[in-house]
Parts: sequence; structure tokens; C-alpha cells
Amino acid sequence: LNKFSNYWEDVREYYYPFESGLKAGTAEVYQHEIPGGQYSNLRPQAEALGLGDRFEEVKQMYAQVNTLFGDLIKVTPSSKVVGDMSIFMVTNNLTPQDVLDNGATLSFPASVISFFKGDLGQAYGGFPKKLQKIILKNEKAYTNRPNAHLDAIDFDAEFKDFAKKFKKNFPRELEMEDFLSYLFYPKVFTDASKIFNKYGNTAVIPTKNFFYGMKIHEEILIEIAPGKTIIVELLSVGKPNEKGERTVFFKVNGQNRFVEVTDKSLNIEIVENQKVNSENNKEIGAPLQGSLYKVLVKKGQVVKQNDALFIIEAMKMETTVVANENGKINKVYLKEGTLVGQDDLVVEME
Repeated sequence: LNKFSNYWEDVREYYYPFESGLKAGTAEVYQHEIPGGQYSNLRPQAEALGLGDRFEEVKQMYAQVNTLFGDLIKVTPSSKVVGDMSIFMVTNNLTPQDVLDNGATLSFPASVISFFKGDLGQAYGGFPKKLQKIILKNEKAYTNRPNAHLDAIDFDAEFKDFAKKFKKNFPRELEMEDFLSYLFYPKVFTDASKIFNKYGNTAVIPTKNFFYGMKIHEEILIEIAPGKTIIVELLSVGKPNEKGERTVFFKVNGQNRFVEVTDKSLNIEIVENQKVNSENNKEIGAPLQGSLYKVLVKKGQVVKQNDALFIIEAMKMETTVVANENGKINKVYLKEGTLVGQDDLVVEME
């Protein structure tokens, strides 16, 4: 057992930047009831959304949201629902009473809407009816098992379409397990496929070098396939040119190579998007910072109250922003994929 202990002691050094900061047990868990696995995800999620210095508030809000939701049995993914709502409320400086009083004007995280709709099943003891109505707005909740509402699927035909879409540059033959992963997590699988197509199979790079790079004249072994190992040595990194590109010289199995790499840490351009006018209820902005994942409307489109306008994605949390009233779209300010801050103007109604 001591050999395993020594191994994990060394490995942990590589991953310490990703640790939650909680290195010992704490009685605080009896107050907020955050599951251990989620705690380590919730902190970086909060930091990515600019709430790192308010994490104590997030923990306190977690307990309040749990009570608001009816004291849930918190396992994956129901615990994530509570966490998403907690971050949403702290970001927007909301209290549980604010949600009950002004929920009709709020665009809740997609996971919260999905939960109260019944996509995770029926909550033990039932959902709080008033809150469920506020969150779902015009959507109808299930009263039975969610899989009863799944559409029939022709797996053979759908798998062929899936394989046609993703087979290019994929490292191996696509399998049914890949298809099932795509069905469960379409965005995650699609994003992972794009990254692989751009960078290749980075899983073969040693952990230390993947996270922290190589030192000058460091040599590493990379097993690119079973029984096929290459030796890579970093020789030098040149000065950046006017485009911010550096020439990286290295050896592969003793042969000199070089590649031009853009240094993204240089000449970083910060783009400030227009903010919503708080006194103009026709302007609709992002409720939190993240990526503008989807724009669901276009100029001139007629929308009804609670129709979906756009989706913000941040750290695996999707928030669908809806129209607060009937009307017509006057202008869409930002494109899909744009990084947005809280209250950045996205859509304007006539």
C-alpha cells in the first residue's frame, strides 16, 4: 500500500492547481450539504464566473436553494441543479424571496428548468408547486417517468448519420458507445471532436508536459501508438514577430524540426460589449458571463412572452433567456460564440 501512497503523492503535484482548496474534513458540510465531488467542481465554476471572492456566499446560498427546492436528495445530477441555481442567484444578487416575488421576469438556468419539468424524475415528496409554476412559466411538467416522453429512435439509421458527421479525422472507427455519448451530451461530444481535429490526440502527451509545457533541452518519450514511441527534445523558443508568432525548434528522434506557434499571451485584445440600459426594458442582456452558445431569434421575428431568445453557456451551465413580453425583435447585437459579460446587450425588442 505504501507504494501506491508514494505514487499518488507524486501524481497529486501535477494536479494541485485544480484542487478545490478543501484538504481536510469540515463540519460545515452539515450546513450547506454540498456533496464532496460537487464541491471540487463548484469552486472553479464560481471562479470562472468571477465569483471566486464570493464563494462563501455561494456555499451559504446552496443551503438556501436546497431549502427552497424542498430539501433535495443531492446526487449527480440533482446536486448540480442546486449548484447552478446558487451561482445564478449570487451572480444576480437574488434572495429566495426575490425568486418567489419576481420569478416571472427571470431566465433560470436550463438545468433548473429541466429539473422542475421532471426530466430527472419526480422529486421525493413532490416539487414545491408555487416555485415549479414560477420556474416553468408556460411549460408543462411531467407527472410520470421522463423516459415515457422520449421519441422513438432508429439506432441504425441515426448511427449512420452520426458516423458521417464525425468520422473525418477521428482516430479510430466510431462505435455505438460514441453515438450514445453524443446522444447524452451532444455539445460536449461536438466540442471534444473539434478540439481533437485541431490538436490531435493530446492524451498521449505526459501529464506534466501537457499542463506545464517543456523546459529547454528537456527530453520526453511519447507513445503515439502501442509499441511506437518517439523522443522529443525542446531546443529553443524564438522571439515573437509582429504577428505574435514564435518559432519553436525541437528534435523528434534526433531530427531537427520547427513550427510557428502563435503566443496567445501577447497582444490580448479585450473587447467590451455594449451594456443594457437598466431603464429600458426592451433591451435584453446576458444574466451572467459566459459564451453566447445559441441565438434563437432574428431581426423582425415576432415572439411571445416566455419564448426563448438566446442561450448562455458557462462552465457546463446553460441558461436560456426568454422574452418578458410579446413583441418583435428590433436588433440582435451579438453573434453566436461571442464571450459575454453580465448585462452585455444581446437582443433589443421594438
